[in-house]
Amino acid sequence: MFAAPGYSGFAKATSRFCGRPRTFVLALGVIAIWIITGPLFAFSDTWQLVINTGTTIVTFLMVFLKIGRAHV
Repeated sequence: MFAAPGYSGFAKATSRFCGRPRTFVLALGVIAIWIITGPLFAFSDTWQLVINTGTTIVTFLMVFLKIGRAHV
């Protein structure tokens, strides 16, 4: 399978960025803020939808990134 040179560079840079401890701490921070705001939004369906949508999008993109990096 052929990967475009632009995509290969992007996938490599993004993989390096996402694998850093600082990025992991940032993700934990986002989750902590989401948890802390639970009472503010009365643990509503919308409050839950925000984290569900965000994690789904990130997971979806990271799967393609991982597959792309494996084949580069």
